[in-house]
Amino acid sequence: MIKRIGMRLVRDKQLTFKEEIEMDRCEEKRVWGIHTMNDALFLNDNIVAIGWRNMGDLMLIEGNRDAFKDRYNEVYPDSKKGAVANGAGMLYRFVYEVQIGDYIVFPSKIDRQINIGAVESDYIYNPDATEYVQQRKVKWLKHLPRTAFSQGALYEVGSAMSFFSVKNYADEYLNSLNKSFKKAVPEDDESVGATADDIIEATKDYILKVLSKNVKGYDLEEFVSDLLSAMGYRTSLSAHGGDSGIDITAYKDELPPRILVQVKSQDGDIKETTIQSLKGAMREGDYGLFVTLSNYTKNAKKYLDSVPIIRGINGTELVELVLKYYESLSEKYRRMIPLKMVYIPVAIEDKEE
Repeated sequence: MIKRIGMRLVRDKQLTFKEEIEMDRCEEKRVWGIHTMNDALFLNDNIVAIGWRNMGDLMLIEGNRDAFKDRYNEVYPDSKKGAVANGAGMLYRFVYEVQIGDYIVFPSKIDRQINIGAVESDYIYNPDATEYVQQRKVKWLKHLPRTAFSQGALYEVGSAMSFFSVKNYADEYLNSLNKSFKKAVPEDDESVGATADDIIEATKDYILKVLSKNVKGYDLEEFVSDLLSAMGYRTSLSAHGGDSGIDITAYKDELPPRILVQVKSQDGDIKETTIQSLKGAMREGDYGLFVTLSNYTKNAKKYLDSVPIIRGINGTELVELVLKYYESLSEKYRRMIPLKMVYIPVAIEDKEE
C-alpha cells in the first residue's frame, strides 16, 4: 500500500536508504561541493569532513553565524576579517544547513574523478581524527571521469573554498545520476568561453586589489618604475618631495624623447587639472605618461584625447600591462602578486563563410 502525503509517496514498510534517495530525487535538494587533502579518507571511509580541529565540537557553539564568528576569533585571533567570515560560514553551513539527503560533489585528485554522493548522517564530531574532526557520513552514488562534465561545472567545483554550495551547475551534477546521462561534448560546451572569461576577470580583479592594498604613494611610483623597466624602458625615480609633479623619468633608449611620468594612487577619479599640471612640467619634445589605479573623469578623458603627447593609463590598463610583462617584473613584485602560468580553454567562434 502507498500513501500520498502532500506531493510525496510514502510506503508503509520502512524504505531502504537507496529507495529514499530515489524518491527524494523528485524533491529539491541542495548540492554541496567539498575539497580535501585526504582523498582516501573520503572514499574509503564513506565520509565527508572539514578541518579546523581547534574549533572543537561545533555542537557546543550556539547555532547562529555570529556565535561561530566569535568562537573562530577566539580560536584564531590573528585571522583577518575575511578569513573569519569564510571559515565560520563554512563550519556553520556544514553543521546546520546541510541536511540528510543533500548531495555532495567531491572532485578527487588521486584519480581525477568527480564523486557524487548523498549525505547519510547529521554532523559528527570525531576527536580521534588526525585533522578532519568535523564529519558527516555519505553514501557515494556515482564516480565519473571529469570529462563527463562541462567546463563550467568543473570550474564551479574548483572553488578555492573547502566547503561550498553548488548552484550554477547543480542540475548537471544531479542529472549525471540518471542512467540516460550523456557526457559533455567539448565542441558543444558553451560554458568553455564563459569559464575562461571568468578566470581572466577574477585574476584581473585580484591583481588590482593587491596593488590597491600594497602600493600606495611612493610605493606605487616604485612599482610603476619597475613595470616600465620590464617593458624595456630605462627609468629613474625622482627624489621624494622635490619632483615638480614628475615621479619617474623614462627613456626607451639612449636618445630622446624623454618620457615624464606622474603616478597617483588616490581612490577618486583623476581630474583634468591634475593632468594639466603634468603638461606644465613638460618641455618641448617631451612625452607624458599619467598612471592611476582608479580612472579619469569625463573632462580628463576629453583632455587626454586632445593632447596626444600625454598618455593616460587607468587601473584596468595597468593590470593588462602587469599580465603582459609579469615574467619580467622584479622578484619582489612577483612575490607580491603570485601568479601561475596556465593554459585555459577558450571557445572558438564560428567563422562566416
